[in-house]
Amino acid sequence: MQRKLLMKGKVKEAYDLGDRLEFRFTDNISVFDKIIPSLIPFKGETLSKEGMYWFKRADKMGIKTHFIEYLPPAGMICKKVDIIEPPQITAKSRNYLIPLEWICRWFVAGSLYDRVKEGKVLAKDLGFAPGHKIHSGEPLPEPFIEVSTKLEKTDRLLKKEEALQISGLSPKEYEDAREVVLKIDEDIGRNVASRGLIHVDGKKELAFDDERQIMVIDVYGTADEDRFWDKARYEQGEFVDLSKEYVRQYYRQTGYKDQLYAARDAGRNEPPIPTLPPVVVQETSRIYIKLFEMITGEKFLPAKQD
Repeated sequence: MQRKLLMKGKVKEAYDLGDRLEFRFTDNISVFDKIIPSLIPFKGETLSKEGMYWFKRADKMGIKTHFIEYLPPAGMICKKVDIIEPPQITAKSRNYLIPLEWICRWFVAGSLYDRVKEGKVLAKDLGFAPGHKIHSGEPLPEPFIEVSTKLEKTDRLLKKEEALQISGLSPKEYEDAREVVLKIDEDIGRNVASRGLIHVDGKKELAFDDERQIMVIDVYGTADEDRFWDKARYEQGEFVDLSKEYVRQYYRQTGYKDQLYAARDAGRNEPPIPTLPPVVVQETSRIYIKLFEMITGEKFLPAKQD
C-alpha cells in the first residue's frame, strides 16, 4: 500500500492511504517548543494505546470516532476526512474536518490562569460568584468549554457567533458537538479518578462523517494531549503536569531553560537543546508507562511488531 506523508509533527506523523489515514506516534519528546534529540522508549506506543483506549470507550457510549484499527506497536488506521477551508463550507458539506478545536477545562490552570491574572477572564465567566478571588489549581464550579480556530496559522479563541460562521455548524449542531465533548470529558474524569489521577483539561477535534453526523477525530485523553495531575500531590497543594514535568525539571536544573528563554527575550539564536542522559531517558520512559497504566487501568505489555 502506498503511503504519502501528510503531516510530521513534533511527536506524531500522519500518512495518506487514500480513503484512510495512518497515524504513527514516535518516541520523540518535546519541551519548551523544542524537540529533544533523545528518544524515549515506548513513549509512542503508550500514547497510541491510550488513544485507542478512549476511542473504544467512546464507541461504547454511542459516540462516533474515526478510529478503525490499532497498528502495532505505535500506530493506528483511521477514517480520512476532507479538509475544507471555511469559505467553502456549507450547511450541506459532509465528511469534513470541523475547523474548530474544543478545549474543556475542569480546573484553573495553564493559559486560563494567565488570562485570569491579566483580567481577560472574570470570576463570573467561569461560574464563580462575582468578586470571587480565583486561585491557580482551583476546581471550576462547572466545566468551562472554549473553542479556537483549527486551520489558521495561530490558534485564536472564538465567540460562538464566529465559530458558527467559520465551521458551517448550525446552532443545534454546535450544542450537539459541545455535548459530545462534555460527555467524553466526564467519562475521562470519572475513569482516571479511581486510579489516582485528576483530569485537568484537554482538547478535542471533531468532524462530520458521510451522513453529517458528528465524529471525534485525532486522539485525546493521552499523556501528551491532556493535562493530568497526581491526585495525592494535588491534595498536598502541588499542581504538576505529570507527563513531561520530570524532563522540564531536568532542563531547569541544568540551567538550559534559563539560557533558552534569555535568548528568546533578547532575540538571539536559541541554544540547541542537549540530549538527555541515559538515566533520565530511562526514568522518563518509566513515567510514560506508569501514566499509561494509571490512565487506562491496564498493564503495559509491549506489542510485537508484525
